[in-house]
Amino acid sequence: MPVMPAAASREKIAHPQVDSLDLATIMRTVGDPVRLEIVRLLADRGEHLCGELSAALEIPASTGSYHLKLLREAGVTRVRPEGTQRLISLRAEDLEQRFPGLVGVLTTG
Repeated sequence: MPVMPAAASREKIAHPQVDSLDLATIMRTVGDPVRLEIVRLLADRGEHLCGELSAALEIPASTGSYHLKLLREAGVTRVRPEGTQRLISLRAEDLEQRFPGLVGVLTTG
């Protein structure tokens, strides 16, 4: 397997394709109260910095990054690099396309 230089690997952030989103994986991932709260914070459909979300939840940045990684890998969120920052958003349209009604269930608190 070829090794990518560190700079190149930071440019491309992997996200699951819509047709590969798995409901059981998503539900297990958002079953954690911190991750469910992150989804609810992202329900405004805007982009948020990792630090903003960690501060809102009053958790360390490293803990926030861990939870955001799991949400991204499950296909719940999208991460867009912007310089040295990472902007996180809810993949609401993709989730609705694959599982109609799921976003409403997850974001109603």
